[in-house]
Amino acid sequence: MNNRPSSAAQLQELWQSPEPVKWLFTGDSISQGALHTMGHRDYVEHFDERVRWELRRTQDCVIKTASNGWRITDAEANLHNNVLQYQPGVVFLNFGVNDCTAGEEGLEKFRLTYSSALDRIVSETPALLVLQTPNGILPLDEIRYRHLPTYIKIVEEIAAERNILLIDHAAVWAEAAIKQTMIYWLSDAVHPNEYGHRVMAHTVLQTIGLYDPLSNVCRYFVP
Repeated sequence: MNNRPSSAAQLQELWQSPEPVKWLFTGDSISQGALHTMGHRDYVEHFDERVRWELRRTQDCVIKTASNGWRITDAEANLHNNVLQYQPGVVFLNFGVNDCTAGEEGLEKFRLTYSSALDRIVSETPALLVLQTPNGILPLDEIRYRHLPTYIKIVEEIAAERNILLIDHAAVWAEAAIKQTMIYWLSDAVHPNEYGHRVMAHTVLQTIGLYDPLSNVCRYFVP
């Protein structure tokens, strides 16, 4: 297992440095921001606004290679085009929502493929890794709702085993589900709407130390 521990402190050192940083986000349609934002910014675009405009890091690059329908197997199979060719400084991965449709039978393959992708990124780029748990979903999508928690657990375990920073969207959304506000964050049973993407952006920024309640990005309204 190739390993490169990551922490919020390390990411803060990057954005406090005068050297430009390539921030790369890969994942499925949620990270792509496809369709369900209805023309509003997705969470990666909010991140871009915070870093490149509000923090005036205009020479940084925020790269998004997420693709609709992708699973970690797709990302690993296309890793050169998706990640490696960019030689990023930070890679944010967000997988599980599509992977979990394989049910219990797909769990081990998910773990092994995720780990293989991380090994290759560590071996072939200088990137710090940041893992993300998927957002919460509704029971209307029965298969995903039944199996997603076990896939989330695998992401959590991989992050803990490798000492990689974890952005825990799932925990934030679980709390919102208890408060009955999560339903306002979704376009359908699975995909975040504009408010859901604002929540995800805030969670990313809070976790890596870039959140400021006075910034426009960080104070966008969320029901």
